[in-house]
Amino acid sequence: MIAMRVEIGHVEAIFRYPVKSMAGEQLESAQLGWHGIEGDRRLAFRRVNDRSGFSWLTASKLPELLLFTPIRDGSAQDDLPTHVRTPYSQELPIFGDELAAEVGRRYGSPVQMLQMRHGIFDDACISVIASSTVREITQLAGQGPDVRRFRPNIVFQLLQGVPFQEGQWLGRTLEFGEGDEAPAVSVTMHDVRCSVVNLDPDSASSAPEVLKAVVRVNQNHAGIYGTITRTGRITSGQSIFLR
Repeated sequence: MIAMRVEIGHVEAIFRYPVKSMAGEQLESAQLGWHGIEGDRRLAFRRVNDRSGFSWLTASKLPELLLFTPIRDGSAQDDLPTHVRTPYSQELPIFGDELAAEVGRRYGSPVQMLQMRHGIFDDACISVIASSTVREITQLAGQGPDVRRFRPNIVFQLLQGVPFQEGQWLGRTLEFGEGDEAPAVSVTMHDVRCSVVNLDPDSASSAPEVLKAVVRVNQNHAGIYGTITRTGRITSGQSIFLR
C-alpha cells in the first residue's frame, strides 16, 4: 500500500545552534545530514567537576549562556564558529582559555569547550515546532511570540494553523520539497519542555508563565523531535508534506 502524501505547510524559518545553549543563527537554507543540520550543536561546554551522566553546561544552569554569540572569521572553512562574542561585545577564540575562564567565572565552576563530530543533543538531532503553537503558548503567557525561546531547528507555517497540531504526527514522516529524493524526517517523540522556554533570548531574564502555559494546555509538550531518514537541502519557503 502506498502511503498518502499531503501538503501541510511550508518552512517558515531554519535555526542552527553551533554551541549548545548559546545564541543561535537563522539560516535561509541548510544541509540536513544524518546527524541533524550540519554545524548544529557540534560544540558545548563540559562542566569539569561534574561526574553525572550529563555534564554539559546548558542555559537551564547558566541562563547567561544565551547571551554569548558564536561567530566566524573570514578564514573559517566549515560550519563551525571560530570565536564567541560575549555579552560585553568582546570576541574571544572559541577554544581559548579566556572564553572558558569567562564562562566558568559566571557559572562558578571550571568548564571546558569540547567538539563532538555528531553533535551534542538532549533527545534527538532535529526539532520542529509550528508557529501557531508558539503563538498560542506565548499569548497565554502574556509574552511576545518569540520562537527563539523554544530553540527549534525548523519552524513550520501550517496551512491549518491549529496549535499543537504537530503533536499528532508521531510515527509519520515529514518530507521537504518535491520528488523522491526530498529530505525526510521521521517524527519520533514529543518535545517535553524545560525551564529554558522561560528565558528571554535577548536578556536571559525569566518568565515562568511560559512553561506554566505549556504544562497547562498541552501536558508540557511543545513541538516534536525526529530522526533523519533521507538527507538533503532544506530551504526557507519550501513546501512540507506529511506521509
